[in-house]
Parts: sequence; C-alpha cells; structure tokens
Amino acid sequence: MLRIRLSMGGVRKRPIYKIVIADGRYPRDGKFIEKIGSYNPLLPKDKKERIKIEAERVKYWMSKGAQPTLRVSRLLGELQIMPMPKPGNNPQKAIPKKDRKKSAEESKEAPKTDGKKEEPKAEAKKEEPKAEAKKEEPKKEQPKAEAKKEEPKAEAKKEEPKKEQPKAEAKKEEPKDKK
Repeated sequence: MLRIRLSMGGVRKRPIYKIVIADGRYPRDGKFIEKIGSYNPLLPKDKKERIKIEAERVKYWMSKGAQPTLRVSRLLGELQIMPMPKPGNNPQKAIPKKDRKKSAEESKEAPKTDGKKEEPKAEAKKEEPKAEAKKEEPKKEQPKAEAKKEEPKAEAKKEEPKKEQPKAEAKKEEPKDKK
C-alpha cells in the first residue's frame, strides 16, 4: 500500500523531514517513490517555509490510492489540501502523570470502601477547616466538569495530611524528651 509519510533527515537536535510517497513496507528513511515536499518543525508556524508541498502531486497520488499518515494528514489539513483529521480522545493527557496514578488508585479503592470514607471526611472537616478552604479555592477556578473529577482527589489529600500530622507531632515530642 502506498503511503504519504515523513522521512527524517537533518542532524541531531535539528530534524528536517521530507514528505514522500513510499510503499508501506519500506523503512521510514529508506527507499521512496517520489519526494513531494518538506517539513521543518523548527520554524515558527506562521512561516511559509515550514511546510512546502506540491499540492497537485498530493492529489494525484491520493487518486492512485496513497494514504497519508496521521501527521501528514494534519500538515495537509493546515494547508487546506484535505480536511483536518479529528482530534484524538485522550482525556488523561491534560492530567499530570503524578495525578494520573493517584486517580487510578482512587477509582479502584472507591467501590470497595464507600462507607469507610464518610467517617474520615467528618474528622478531617473538624480538624482542618483552614486547609479545606485553601484546597477549595483552586477548584473554583477550574471548569465544573474538571472540579467534579477532582473532588475524590481532594478527599484523599485531606486524609493524607491527617496521617502526616501525628508523625510531625511525634517528631516534635522526641526532641523534647532528649533535652
């Protein structure tokens, strides 16, 4: 199957790509049928030299059955040669990696211990009203959909400081005993 894809060139830390027509079985930087353009990702998006493509040759090869890769189809969409592909659905992309792991663990724990979490919530509210106010302020800035997702995270964070406080108190008491 014919593919319209990028073939990498350039030197280390400064890539430049050729937009080529190649058989799908050939290696990325290997043999190709025809070079139809170039792409320089280091240039700003507003410069014309960033993407150079022969539109007539692209249309010709597409009529012959060549399929563009996802990256090339985005480039062709930017130049309005073909419609822009649909954006991928990756809701985890916006969440930092640290929080992704925590949210995955919480979602696993939530169905198991629904009744047990209610009691620590009440204790956390009594002991740390100031800490809750600080944590709620960032939630107000976020959209409602994201705030709903992060409510379980905030509850877990409230429980964690409780565990840390007794340790801190124990550490404070130990030096007093040593003196």
